[in-house]
Order: sequence, then C-alpha cells, then structure tokens
Amino acid sequence: MIHIEVNRVQGDYGFEAEDAFGHKVRFDTSPQTGGENFGVRPMQALLMALGGCSGIDIVSILIKQRQPIEGFRMLIDGEREQGKEATLWTDINIIFELKGKIEPEKAKRACELSIDKYCSVAATLQKAGCRITWDVRVLD
Repeated sequence: MIHIEVNRVQGDYGFEAEDAFGHKVRFDTSPQTGGENFGVRPMQALLMALGGCSGIDIVSILIKQRQPIEGFRMLIDGEREQGKEATLWTDINIIFELKGKIEPEKAKRACELSIDKYCSVAATLQKAGCRITWDVRVLD
C-alpha cells in the first residue's frame, strides 16, 4: 500500500503532499479562484506525472538498447472538457525530444511502448477517455 499525507499549509487552498520518503509537492488553485500561486494546480500535476512516468520508461528502454541519451525534454499540451464538472483531460499531445546518437526507430519504439503499454499514468488517462498523441524528435 502507498501512503501519502496532504496538509493545508498556506492560505485557503495551499496544500503540501508528502510521500513516505519525504518527497513533497505543493498544490494550489489559481488566483482567479482564490489561490496564491503557492504550488502547481492538481490537473497540471497529472500532466507532469505523465511526463515523469513516460520519461522513466523511455530512458529505461533506451538504456537497455544501448542508446546514448545526452538530453531529454518533453513538451506536453493538454485540452480539458468545457462546461462540465469535473473537467477531465480529453486530448494530450507530447513531443519527446531526445538528444544523442540515438537510432530514430529505437526512439520511436521506446515512446510507443511507454504510451501504449508501460506508463501507468497514460493508461489511467486513456481509460478515462483521454486521447494521447505524441511525436518523437531525435536531435544531434
């Protein structure tokens, strides 16, 4: 079982989440809805989690394939439902930018395996009806 503790620590909506290892994440709502920019919005954190989860998968796969990764960046854009409560993610697009002497086909396959098979965050979003599209760029 995973244990997370979340406490309100600043203003009305400033929360801090902590895992069993002491890692912390701060959350808040937007200033337009009473927040103070104390932390990330929870739905943005979900996109961040998608990037982290997928990134770990991709690096792991490429290391096993002996592909030298000199740099890795992800650009993630998402669209949410309008006029509903709760407003779920409907469409997410990811651009994976990998730097190094990486074979493009191996990079593409690693990204595909992550999004379609290994990334639990992607699977959770997809089961909720979110469409995830992606592209990979290998830069020298």
